Amino acid sequence: MRSLGDGAELRPLEPWQAEEFFAHMERGREFIGQHIGFADAAKDLDSARNLLQRYADKTASDTGRIYGIWLDDKLVGGVIFREMDVSQGRAEVGCWLEPAATGKGLITRAARVLIDWAIRERGMHRVEWLVSSKNAPSIAVARRLGLTRDGVLRSYFVHRGVRQDLEVWSVLAPEWES
Repeated sequence: MRSLGDGAELRPLEPWQAEEFFAHMERGREFIGQHIGFADAAKDLDSARNLLQRYADKTASDTGRIYGIWLDDKLVGGVIFREMDVSQGRAEVGCWLEPAATGKGLITRAARVLIDWAIRERGMHRVEWLVSSKNAPSIAVARRLGLTRDGVLRSYFVHRGVRQDLEVWSVLAPEWES
């Protein structure tokens, strides 16, 4: 558990918390689902539990991790290492937040903790932030974190039936440490 200040905490999110995670997804499903596949992947309690189990398996194999953000003891969002490739020194960070918790800087603070851990503790050389070009709030977080926009992969993926461009943002260890 790690304090993010202002009554917010960052904690590992585990399969035994599937009911709380599913309730959180239900509260924010439409908002989160605008850009994040978690909203569609956790469509019921079983699929929510399976999603958390997949991340528990990633944690065990050191290929990813998932953390929840609790505000005043209520799960309101989270941050993830969608992928971690320790041998290559590369990790991808992602995030989501329900509408009631926006505008408080929670994602920026939580992502800063993850990036710092990846670089300083795990020795990652590159941390990536992949985001739909339509997701202005997430792009704003990448900028606040000091990430560099590497480029745009045009028409890269389909989300809810609509083809999207994918922006690639990153920070390298020497940049982060300075």
